[in-house]
Amino acid sequence: MTEKVQTLEKAVKILECFTRDKAEMGVREVARQVALSTSATGRLMLSMRELGLLSQDPTNRNYRLGPRVLTWAGTYLFHSDIRNVAYPLMQDLHRKTQETISLYLLDGNERVCIERLESTQNLRFVAPRVGLHLPLHAGSAGKVLLAYLPEKQQNEILNRGDLAPLTSKTIVDPIKLRKELEMIRQNGYAISTGEWILEASGVAAPIFDRGGEIVAALAISGPSQRFEPQVMENHARCLVEAAAQVSRSLGFVS
Repeated sequence: MTEKVQTLEKAVKILECFTRDKAEMGVREVARQVALSTSATGRLMLSMRELGLLSQDPTNRNYRLGPRVLTWAGTYLFHSDIRNVAYPLMQDLHRKTQETISLYLLDGNERVCIERLESTQNLRFVAPRVGLHLPLHAGSAGKVLLAYLPEKQQNEILNRGDLAPLTSKTIVDPIKLRKELEMIRQNGYAISTGEWILEASGVAAPIFDRGGEIVAALAISGPSQRFEPQVMENHARCLVEAAAQVSRSLGFVS
């Protein structure tokens, strides 16, 4: 690996330290997270500040994400056909259900949330932030993406032996998971109860591109006590219809 590539990887790791819950950090804290020396981290973060990737508070000298990153994020979201097409349908689902509505993109062997409308109800769970990568084997959105992957890619994920349990209800047995994925394909949607957040449930439906490849998932999630079987069935019906509309807008013909 070249020195330039290594430097780029370090810069990416530094950017990933900044989250919605931890928007501002000092050099030493970042250095601990990325496992670099304080001096090396400081030099790299200073260069990133000069490039607009980070900004620095003149009083406490802490760093936060810079304007250049926000510009990139805005450009990506604006030009994301899936997000633009799905957003009005997400708003409609949000009005109907008052639950959290999420849009996940498939990113290699993971999923990443690119848009979310939070529940308006008093009792709700704290969903992972937009931009966070999550595994495919846990949760309704992950499983629906995994269910429709090409067989080779699906087998690679199921056979690699590192299906980590996120909760006590996460399905990590490849045989059981394959049966679950087959049922998802038969039903056209996935459900989850406590698989990646113990007291949360979700329903998700697939979104396909013009070539018929799975590219995204639309999901409704909330506290399990509100997601009784009949409620989940109703949510699934609405989701499947909305996801199908997005797929058609992307050129998919069933």
